[in-house]
Amino acid sequence: MKKYETVLFDLDGTLTDPGVGITNSVAHALKKYGITVEDKTELYKFIGPPLHESFEKYYGFSREEALQAVEYYREYYRDRGIYENIVYDGVEDMLKSLCESGKKIILATSKPEVFAREILRHFNLDQYFYYAAGANLDGTRTNKAEVIEYALHEGGVSDKSTAVMVGDREHDIIGASKNGLDSIGVLFGYGSREELEAAGAAYIAATVEEINDIAR
Repeated sequence: MKKYETVLFDLDGTLTDPGVGITNSVAHALKKYGITVEDKTELYKFIGPPLHESFEKYYGFSREEALQAVEYYREYYRDRGIYENIVYDGVEDMLKSLCESGKKIILATSKPEVFAREILRHFNLDQYFYYAAGANLDGTRTNKAEVIEYALHEGGVSDKSTAVMVGDREHDIIGASKNGLDSIGVLFGYGSREELEAAGAAYIAATVEEINDIAR
């Protein structure tokens, strides 16, 4: 196993389980278009990818409709959905352990940076992060490869061979590869082993503890 100096983390489905908040927010947005979703687990597919892309892909929205849907989503999310979220068991211990072993920890999420930083602050996880990188509220820098590139730049990472990306969806793995990084796919989030392996994950972690074992 390689020795890494920097560990980048996705947020949703990797550090926290945002299922309730995100699905409630998506349902709120869809209701504006007369669409009712009885089983909100159907909306788990919205967790991870950029939101506007999911509205286009799964509901056939035009780009304009999708961007408006994101605004409706945020009506619910910014006040309520953001806090309908839980930290996975063992995550804080894992982050603390990585910090104590001298790792630089950076967040790289397609969630708007302002929301991501509030979540880290709310759960008292911000103390472990050198930098928290996310998307812009105007819909730019949502592509995971762009977010990772930005995170590496802001985090002062020049030697990409010493950094690894941790995430639960193919977007994390593909984004890492486009930036020349190794990646760890996690199985306790919203992606499957098949999805992560097909995307080219260098490692697969079934538990939070396994992330620590690989990244240290």
